Amino acid sequence: MTNQAHSAVNTLKYLQIIFFAAIILYFGKTLFIPLFLGLLIAMILYPVCKWLEQRHFPRSAAIAVCLLIVTLLFAGVAALLIWQINVFRQDAPELIKKLRITGEEVQQWITESFGLTTANWMEQGIGNTGGIVKAAIDNTLNMLFMLFLIPIYSALFLYHRRVFVRFLQRIVSSRYLPQLNMVLQKMIDVYFNYIKGMVLVYIIVGVLNSIGLLALGIEHAFLFGMLCAIMTIIPYIGIVVSALLPISVAWLSTGSIWYPIGVVGIFAVVQYLEANVIFPRVVGVQLNVSTWAMLVAIIAGGILWGVSGMILFIPFVALLKISTDYIEEWEPLNILLSRSDDAGKLRRSTK
Repeated sequence: MTNQAHSAVNTLKYLQIIFFAAIILYFGKTLFIPLFLGLLIAMILYPVCKWLEQRHFPRSAAIAVCLLIVTLLFAGVAALLIWQINVFRQDAPELIKKLRITGEEVQQWITESFGLTTANWMEQGIGNTGGIVKAAIDNTLNMLFMLFLIPIYSALFLYHRRVFVRFLQRIVSSRYLPQLNMVLQKMIDVYFNYIKGMVLVYIIVGVLNSIGLLALGIEHAFLFGMLCAIMTIIPYIGIVVSALLPISVAWLSTGSIWYPIGVVGIFAVVQYLEANVIFPRVVGVQLNVSTWAMLVAIIAGGILWGVSGMILFIPFVALLKISTDYIEEWEPLNILLSRSDDAGKLRRSTK
């Protein structure tokens, strides 16, 4: 077989693997999404769990403490947002009154422009309400189910980690077995750096949003700025949904169209900086993955798993990149995934 034919066979084989892997990931997302989220949390908590076990904590107690820490962190963020929402509620009655007046004006404009009476308009809205409510209930139940499974998976990964390591030792080729522990430790470090980078991105984006809204004189700028920053965890969609509230408040509280336009401009500038400067430099450097690879991961994740895929596929690409650092046959893929200055350095240094 010639080299060209051999190369074509290998290419076809890899395409088949990608095709069937995509099918499995798509139809198995109910299993894989909470499973991999649990794995992500477990790998982040592993250093803390190990530190506690070295100080004579039983493994089950160490895992419970780790999960408690995560719960308290999320509860702290939720409490901060609830506090800001309670402050916002003081101005809510006046905003609702203005919203009602605006709604009546919009209804009158629709009636005059399209000949659609208020009753017909409301009937159409009510007719669609059943489907909207059903979809909302289904999504809520699905989210609660996943939130229930994620800590269970994390605890099981931490408790049975030696079993999973032995499993990997059995399936990894003996050629790469001496490097397995090094690769696993590096994967843990990469996940930690990824989370650290994402937290830093949220803080920077939240501060920039809040400063911009304060400059416009928008009330509750901190609440809206941080809320939009947290929602950037959902690429593209999150900022659009979260921006609707401050845009509406700016319009209703000022009565001028220029303030909502200013809010849109601020979020557009911050989003541009986040997508093209902050995120690639902070998280991209932490993961040592090229911006091109991260963009492909976000799009592929959105196609296969929706919002969860957009979040999870970036660390997936980072893990794949780590594997290619130690597998010579995958050096072309390593060059494609790595930042240009770092491609191939590790492999050359280990030879």
